Amino acid sequence: MTHAEKDRLIEMHEPHWTSVWIWLGFLAVVGLIWTLQLWAMTTGPGWLVVPLVLILAHLYHSHLLAFHEAAHGSLCPNPRWNDRLGIFIGIFGFMVFSLFRAVHHSHHAYLATERDEELWPFVKTDKPRWFRRLAAILELTFGLIYTPFLFLRAFLRKGSIIQNRARRRRIWLEIALVAAVWSVIVAATAWWGAWRFFLVMFVAPASLAGSMQSLRKYIEHMGMLGATVLSSTRTVVSDGPAGRFLAFTLFHEPYHGVHHKFARLPYLALPKFTAELTPSLPDEICPFPTYRDAFKDMAGSLSDPRVGAQWLRHSRIDSASLRAA
Repeated sequence: MTHAEKDRLIEMHEPHWTSVWIWLGFLAVVGLIWTLQLWAMTTGPGWLVVPLVLILAHLYHSHLLAFHEAAHGSLCPNPRWNDRLGIFIGIFGFMVFSLFRAVHHSHHAYLATERDEELWPFVKTDKPRWFRRLAAILELTFGLIYTPFLFLRAFLRKGSIIQNRARRRRIWLEIALVAAVWSVIVAATAWWGAWRFFLVMFVAPASLAGSMQSLRKYIEHMGMLGATVLSSTRTVVSDGPAGRFLAFTLFHEPYHGVHHKFARLPYLALPKFTAELTPSLPDEICPFPTYRDAFKDMAGSLSDPRVGAQWLRHSRIDSASLRAA
């Protein structure tokens, strides 16, 4: 890499307020959809509720990715406001910001290895196939609940990677904050008897968004058995306007290989580094043109859900043991 290229990369890593305004724009659209839902459920056409729920689900998924940007310190150029926004967004996805940041670090530092907490249990060669299949079913079906459980497991389990006392204290405080906010929301819903609106405006779309989040995560990593970024991730790079718009609404998370190469690169800069996605090793793969193609490549691996090169080493050891026997 030349000196000029290094300077450009450093410059590209600087967060900008543009990302915040875009997130606020998505939040404004959520408010608009809520208004339309209230109208559809009271005086408007009832059939409109279903498509509005689907649109909301996509927007809620977008907000989960804004939360992910904040965890990388890339959503807002002001670190304090970046973290405040991350905490705020996380509350409505049952996600604890400081916990996610700590565990997500393991996903980047130890990608697709047995130390990758975010891809547990699929990176663990000692977990039987039935257990990994069950985990996949639960995560894809109940992602809204399973994903917070996955992070809490990493926090509460014996030998947790989070050992710093100050950080653990902060995580407990944020857990209490999430619990307090949701206690108020549920109490207010019960007081006004607004369960029907709560179901349509939050529970249904948020549940779908949780499954979308899990499916996208699987498309990015499931079945990838390599030891490098491009052999352990799938990237989607679309040339069409619809695909580019989809990537924009997902905070360019489809450029997943670039994101893993430059974890703190703000999402608006990710499409400018597609040259980094050129394979250099035999087991590395090129970007897929659509999510449909990437899904097809991933789907077959769900029968035996695994991630990471350790599975290939494990298979060779098993084969050697059988030959010796």
